Amino acid sequence: MSFAKHPKPQPAPAAYEEDAYTWALEQAALLRAGRFEAIDVENIAEEIETVGRSEFARLRSSFRIIMLHLLKRDRQPERRSRSWVSSILTHRLDAAETLAENPGLKSRVSEALAGAYARARIEAIAETGLPEGALPETCPYDLDAVMTREIQWAP
Repeated sequence: MSFAKHPKPQPAPAAYEEDAYTWALEQAALLRAGRFEAIDVENIAEEIETVGRSEFARLRSSFRIIMLHLLKRDRQPERRSRSWVSSILTHRLDAAETLAENPGLKSRVSEALAGAYARARIEAIAETGLPEGALPETCPYDLDAVMTREIQWAP
């Protein structure tokens, strides 16, 4: 008795909009196999751009949290806490790591700081109850202050 080899049935390709996880695995397999004619060029390009935007957002988020706690420490010294210090130090490490992993972001640090400050200012006003005029509209911190300004553990 002879058994003919039948090709293993392949699942239908996942559409990008319906199952991004399966689609990503399929696209990676196609790229690795050199089947460039079968790849979803437009959506792969979009995903690659999304990675870049995510890394920028990650940097801006770290800066936002650092500046939020710097603003609160500067405007309400009587409320200083060790958790604010911990948050500042942790997010400094995150920002430094993001910049080290993505050197191309260095050219966008000023933009990230400005966007982060706008968000940090809103949060600081909400969390402290201070009037809007108590905090400058433009960022008072440069990269050096955000990343290296000395912060004491004691309140």
